[in-house]
Amino acid sequence: MAPIHGTCDDRFAKVADTLAGLLDGDDVGASAAVYLDGEPVADIWGGYADAARTRPWERDTITNVWSVTKTMTALCALILADRGDLDLTAPVARYWPEFAAAGKDGVTVAHLLSHTAGLPDWRPPLPAGELYDWAAATARLAAQAPMWPPGTQGAYHSLTQGYLVGEVVRRVTGLTLGTFFAQQVAGPLGADFHIGLPAAHDHRVAPVIPPPDDPGQTGDPGDQTPMRAADANTTPWRRAEIPAAGGHGNARSVAAVQSILACGGAARGVRLLSPAGCERALEEQYHGPDPYLGGMPARYGLGYGLNDEDLRMSPNPRTCFWGGWGGSLVVVDLQARMTVSFVMNRMLNGGDRAGDIVRAAYDGLTT
Repeated sequence: MAPIHGTCDDRFAKVADTLAGLLDGDDVGASAAVYLDGEPVADIWGGYADAARTRPWERDTITNVWSVTKTMTALCALILADRGDLDLTAPVARYWPEFAAAGKDGVTVAHLLSHTAGLPDWRPPLPAGELYDWAAATARLAAQAPMWPPGTQGAYHSLTQGYLVGEVVRRVTGLTLGTFFAQQVAGPLGADFHIGLPAAHDHRVAPVIPPPDDPGQTGDPGDQTPMRAADANTTPWRRAEIPAAGGHGNARSVAAVQSILACGGAARGVRLLSPAGCERALEEQYHGPDPYLGGMPARYGLGYGLNDEDLRMSPNPRTCFWGGWGGSLVVVDLQARMTVSFVMNRMLNGGDRAGDIVRAAYDGLTT
């Protein structure tokens, strides 16, 4: 089997065996982590950081985790709400007055977090270069009309959610989302996760390996803002703050941050939320088909997907999660006080690699 590095408690040995099996299969390089009661019980990695398999995946290797970044952005909003600085039920226009244009005066912050704001993409599609221009991207969203009455339909805001929530955070705090996250979340926790990657970390990055059937961009080029998987390997992408899809980290850093939510707002001597503030992530905002995810059933809380009979990520109902394009995933179980994450460089469409890691973690929990 592929060699696995790091540390893993004996009861979670199946997690290491599962990761080794994935690396013996289609994966090139990957990391997995399990945090229980805020402490790491599995922090493991293996394989290679490059498609040519010449550079080992190291302890401090990081990669773009795509939409797992959304859980970091959501956590920032929950922290501000818990502090009383942000009302999630308030109209977005209270904090961002220009946003009230084109019939959006009733759109709330909760709508942004739950993919129900009616702004799943830019209309017309955002020119590729403007994705890296925060002011231009957010100004377009502020001027845009919703595609349906806000709150009536869930539709995955794959890129726009980060700009929408991020601009609210900026208006409330005076800091960009990436800066707020670095100073208020990653910094206190000592977590190696970045939204907007400084050049000093480039040498540690494992470039993403696009899926074999990657069409070159997401969605219909005439319908959605074009984006290629390989864009994540470019300098403009790494430097930009793309709070819905541009975060860089590894399984350890993802689980370290999200363990705060699993543990009632405090872990490893750092408190960022109250227990009640954590529970807000589980407040259901939408449950039904998502047309932007091919009609698949979705259940959205405040910034996270929620456990249900269709997407059963956990045996425990008080569980939330989100995954990233190509296979990354984080599962946050507030009942078991457990966080499980999987981060890899090779993107694949289909399969359930991360789910295998999660199931192995729950096996360990019950032994």
